[in-house]
Amino acid sequence: MDKKNLRYLRELAYYSSIGLSVALSIFIGLGIGVYLDGRYSTNPWLTLICLGLGIAAGYRNIGLAIKKSRKF
Repeated sequence: MDKKNLRYLRELAYYSSIGLSVALSIFIGLGIGVYLDGRYSTNPWLTLICLGLGIAAGYRNIGLAIKKSRKF
């Protein structure tokens, strides 16, 4: 395999993992919020806060991916 094809394969693997990392950050934030709401009975405030933090982390992951893609 030549260097050009290897580079494309590496970029494809990286970009396909972005969607997974965004989804995981959102679901982890949601899961932590639901758990904390159940533990401290503050429905729905901690769920909404942690969900917002998960969404922000997802956007941060996209921003880091864009920054890294500019280096290629």
